[in-house]
Amino acid sequence: MSIEVRPISEAIGAEIVGVNLNQDVQEGEFQRILSAWHDHLVLLFRGQSISDERLIEFSKRFRNLDLAPPGEAYNTGTNTPPGLPEITILSNVVENGVPIGALSNMECVWHIDMTYNDKPPAGCLLYALEVPEERGKTGVSNMYQAYETLSDEMKLRIEPLIAVHDNSLSSAGTLRKGFKPVDDVTQTSGTRHPLVRTHPVTGRRALFLGRRQNQYVLGLSIEESGALLDELWAHATKPEFAWHHRWAVGYLLLWDNRCIMHRRDSFPSSSRRILHRTQIQGDKPYLEAA
Repeated sequence: MSIEVRPISEAIGAEIVGVNLNQDVQEGEFQRILSAWHDHLVLLFRGQSISDERLIEFSKRFRNLDLAPPGEAYNTGTNTPPGLPEITILSNVVENGVPIGALSNMECVWHIDMTYNDKPPAGCLLYALEVPEERGKTGVSNMYQAYETLSDEMKLRIEPLIAVHDNSLSSAGTLRKGFKPVDDVTQTSGTRHPLVRTHPVTGRRALFLGRRQNQYVLGLSIEESGALLDELWAHATKPEFAWHHRWAVGYLLLWDNRCIMHRRDSFPSSSRRILHRTQIQGDKPYLEAA
């Protein structure tokens, strides 16, 4: 059976049909998947039964992988299966009084992964082992469209601007170990990135916003920075740019962290959710002159 690419929504995403990721993916098949990823930004593979080793192997076809980040403030350890440092466990399950993974069951608001790093991940693969019957959806939003639908005046305004991306908070908004709350956003610690970035493969421009909390635009007053960021975030999170994915066991989601934002709904703490994640190494964001 040949691979088929089925668009999921008008804004973003496609389903890949006709591939078993627990078997060897031939080079021609992989190139079809890679092309679809660049075209649709997010890919869904349903009905997979893939081992951790195969997940790592497939993920490495795109590029080398980042190692799993350290555990968050509410967790201990590195949230990885034994001997597999490339995999991060995302889960609310607690065993022997210790969470087995990161992010628990709380809501994760719109964000781009790890923009507090100098080289944020290029992409992420997320595979579902256990999921709640209800809630816990993952939303994804197209940052190409968000940029392209800005007014010409706004595009010119933000083109030279650089933002500081806070590194004190997790995706769930919890304070990381060793950090203090930010009282003055002009003193936010973290990496600096352009508000608009060029995708290194497609050459298209995308809004690159990271996380809203504690974010600051260099060279502006606190009031000007806040007003500009609020306007950009309100635009970038419009429903017409987004698709919301309902999980099922065996689903694998691949997204391009360079040109999308994503979020997660909360779900009941009594439900079990276990997903395994790999992260594709990225490059330092840049904006190429028009």
